[in-house]
Formats: sequence, structure tokens, C-alpha cells
Amino acid sequence: MMRSSQFLRNIVKYRALFLMLLLPLSVLIFNNYIPMFGVIVAFKNYNFADGILGSPWQGLENFKYLFQTEDAWVATRNTVLYNLLFIVMTTAIAIFLAIALNELRSTRLSRMFQSVLLFPYFLSFVVVSYLAYAFLGGNGYINKAILEPLGLSSVSWYTEAKDWIFILPLVNLWKNVGYGMVVYLAGIVGIDHEYYEAAVIDGATKWQQIRRITLPLMLPVIIVMVILQVGRIFNADFGLFFQVPLNTGALYPTTNVIDTFVYRSLLISGNVGMSAAAGFYQAVIGLVLVLATNLIVRRVSRENALF
Repeated sequence: MMRSSQFLRNIVKYRALFLMLLLPLSVLIFNNYIPMFGVIVAFKNYNFADGILGSPWQGLENFKYLFQTEDAWVATRNTVLYNLLFIVMTTAIAIFLAIALNELRSTRLSRMFQSVLLFPYFLSFVVVSYLAYAFLGGNGYINKAILEPLGLSSVSWYTEAKDWIFILPLVNLWKNVGYGMVVYLAGIVGIDHEYYEAAVIDGATKWQQIRRITLPLMLPVIIVMVILQVGRIFNADFGLFFQVPLNTGALYPTTNVIDTFVYRSLLISGNVGMSAAAGFYQAVIGLVLVLATNLIVRRVSRENALF
């Protein structure tokens, strides 16, 4: 009773804050929790005539389809390997850029570089795909302005699957590194300057300050960001792998991921249940990976774990 009365008093006391929470909480419930009812489609032979509740159950048949074809395994392999590469590249370069911008003495230059690096994050992948084609197309910038003037033969980028092992990580890095940089820069700005003043008095070099002060105090932010990315390691950015390669069949061996595989399978077979099963599979694996990663962090450094 005492706890209930205290809770009610807090609601009355902080009613303005609770009112501000109503809108985001409503969006969270309607967008994230109510749709979870649709998970049962993954276990049904769904048809539009009978609807979700009326469609017959078929157990794990929809999940079997994800592992019965070679294309499914290739898509799963590509998804995991690309995401691992994205995590390493984006994290390392975002940290480097954040530290570099923090060392700039000119506030105007620092803000300009932040804006330039963050701008691609807000572009849709439809726009990015057109930009990529402007560079990589048959008459694109790379062929006409770089390779041909050097006497080299033009490259048909949209027919060479092996080249996209490098192109996709570079496009993802260009688009997303600015967001990570801003997050890490915010973490650096929050570090107490007294640490650096004491280090300067002790004669520490700039590199020693970064290695002994900046990076260790950034570690909690880095761990949170990496754990969140690990949780999505079985989820690929559909726009990156579908729009940027222009859904070109010749590139499927290196651009096909779980999301694009399910989308194409849904177009061909119209199997909604299989698509729902893939989404459920990705969500469960993501949850397991987040818990496992957090457990490892907790064993190594308890104070840096999420929970």
C-alpha cells in the first residue's frame, strides 16, 4: 500500500513528465507490441480468405523452407559476414573520426565536418542507389573520368559479383559512419577535462591521453553501440542490398541476404507464413545474441554491461 501511494504521489508530482511520455509510449505500444500478435502467422499456412485466426496451423514447416535451399544458406552467410564487417569498420572509423574532430581547435570547422559526415545518414537508399549508379554505371564517373583517361578498360560493375564484396561495405560506411561518429563524439565531450589537465601536468603526450583517458572512458558507449549492432547481425539493411545493386541477378551471390531472399521468395511463392517465420527467426536470434554478448561483457567488466 505504501509503495502504491508513493507511486500515485509521484504521478501527481511529475504529471507534466508523465503526460510527455504518453505519445512516445503510445507509438511504442501500437508499433512494436500490438503487431506481435501477428507472429502466429509464422506457424500457420496463411491464406487471405481465412485470415490470421482461421488459417490452419502447420507447425515449423515455414521455418524449414529457410534452410532447405542453398540460396537460403548463402543469404544467411552473407548477412552474418557483412554485418560483422560493418560493425568492425563502422565502429573503428567512427571512433577515429570522433577523436579527430574533438581535437580540432576550430569550432566552425568541427561543426562543418560533423554536418558533412552526418548528412549521408539522412539520405534514403533510393537516392544512394542513384548516386552509386552515377559512379559505377557503364558511363559513370569511375569509368569515364578515372579508368579510361588512365588507359584502363572500363569495368562493368553491375555484372561482377565479386566487386560488391568491397562496394557494399564502402557504401554502408559512407552512409552510417556519421551517426556513430556523433554518438561517440557526444561521449568524448562528456569526459571531465580535469583528467586531461592532470595528464598534461604529468607530461602525457596527446596519444597517451587518448589511449589512457579517452578510449577507456568511451568504453561504456562503445559497448552499448556494439551490443545493439550485434543484436541485428541477422538483419540486413534491405535498401543497401536491394536498391544499391539495383536488384541485379548477376550480383545475387554476393548481394543476396536474408531480407532480400525472403522478399524475392514472397514475390514468387506468395507465402506470407514463410516471410513471417524469417522475421521471427531473425528477432529470436537477435535477442539471443544481445543476451549472450551482454553476458560476456558482464563477465569481463560488470559495470559496463547493459544489465
